[in-house]
Amino acid sequence: MVNDRQNLDLTPFAGPAGGAVEWLISDAPVPYPEAVAAMEARVAAIATHEAPELVWLLEHPPLYTSGTSGKDADLLDPRFPLFATGRGGQLTYHGPGQRVAYVMLDLKRRRQDVRAYVASLEEVVIRTLEKMNVKGERREDRVGVWVRRPEKPALADGSMAEDKIAALGIRLRRWVSFHGLSINVDPDLSHFSGIVPCGISAYGVTSLVDLGQLVMMADVDIRLREAFEEVFGPTVREEAPVEKQTLPAGA
Repeated sequence: MVNDRQNLDLTPFAGPAGGAVEWLISDAPVPYPEAVAAMEARVAAIATHEAPELVWLLEHPPLYTSGTSGKDADLLDPRFPLFATGRGGQLTYHGPGQRVAYVMLDLKRRRQDVRAYVASLEEVVIRTLEKMNVKGERREDRVGVWVRRPEKPALADGSMAEDKIAALGIRLRRWVSFHGLSINVDPDLSHFSGIVPCGISAYGVTSLVDLGQLVMMADVDIRLREAFEEVFGPTVREEAPVEKQTLPAGA
């Protein structure tokens, strides 16, 4: 079932005139605890208007995270470290070959509507995929972005097989968002078999390379930035690693 978030008006999420979101890319994998500490510090600074909004692109070493709705039974094989996190959602995998985008925006300055914000993040992913000739779609009962797989066997109810290509999980503090989205570019898809991804067992997981799109991470980053600017407004590239910018002194 197509998600009715498809019909939401997303234009109010454009930022205030004259403001640009910082756009940062970490080249080396970032350990999850360091990423969370950096986000926490940056979100606090954004809330007090001491730092600009930020989108941080990175990869993690192989790991699992469990959101606020996570279930112990969904961890099938603890082959990688598991981190409890305050984002929404259940269990997911992060690792090399997956583009993680941590999105830290002040929704007080944009639009205080969580449902529409999630739809806006989905829209960024859908537009990113479209620029690479992949059709991503929303679903009524499943947050994230999905692709139809007509070449695979149909599901038990006769409906077409679908795979998840992007996951979303957010948290708000003082109406500043953090955590965000992940797009599977070319991760080891077997690593997802250690969990029930997002608590959904009926559907599979895919990636851009799995779908035949032989793209590099840098190609995805360019399209992702274009799509983000279409939905949320302008960005400005920063070079200093965010974990060095925002971690407390002595960290």
